[in-house]
Amino acid sequence: MDQTNNFQFSIREYQPSDKHEVMSLFRTGILEHVYPAFFRAMTHPDHVGVALSISMAGYVLGGSSYFQALLFGSAWAGLIYYCCHDIYEGYMMRRLSTDMADIESSYLENPDNGFWVAEADVKGQSAVVGMVAVMGKTGEEEEGERFDDWNGAVLGGGAEFSQDGSYGEMSHVVVVFPWRRKNLGSQLTRKALDFCKERGFARLVLDVSAPQTAAIAMYQKFGFVQTASHSNTHANRWFSKLARINVMRMEKLI
Repeated sequence: MDQTNNFQFSIREYQPSDKHEVMSLFRTGILEHVYPAFFRAMTHPDHVGVALSISMAGYVLGGSSYFQALLFGSAWAGLIYYCCHDIYEGYMMRRLSTDMADIESSYLENPDNGFWVAEADVKGQSAVVGMVAVMGKTGEEEEGERFDDWNGAVLGGGAEFSQDGSYGEMSHVVVVFPWRRKNLGSQLTRKALDFCKERGFARLVLDVSAPQTAAIAMYQKFGFVQTASHSNTHANRWFSKLARINVMRMEKLI
């Protein structure tokens, strides 16, 4: 059992009995990014300018009404929040209807895939406090991704990355709030790296949205580097523009 600052946890393979906890953790882990994304979007200079302009318009149209100015500004903020929420909720629903719909067949029945949970004692009962998944990919699959989805240019080294063929793609890295900053996220990432090394993958890749600053910092400490960036969130194009959410691909050679 791993131990950090008197907090103990163990990382093991997913079991069918974990489904309820894992699904709850997955939903919470995705939707918690909505507010940071909203705050990041609203503090962008362009959005600040628009908010001030709309508030001023409300003030003038309302006959020097501060309430009208606040109302117009709040409507703009509400629209931005809705866009951010729609993007993350849309991502969550897509995953719940694909790989997360049947974790056993998606991950456990394929030797190149894996799904693990972190288990700990919480108030005298065993509970799932984190998770991570890895899916094996082929070079042919990646080429399709780069041409179809990636709008950002691949940075230096891209050609070298694609020579090996198969690789691992990490996803669903979630840690419950009380267990953050206790090395659990790092241990889950290490588990994914060790699995990829055992499977003979030359590298591990992942996608992370820009508002996930803590996760990005952790991956950088592991030696992950950004190789591409895009804004294709599969949401309405205007929602993506208003939310200003970029998705980064990060990769690490093993």
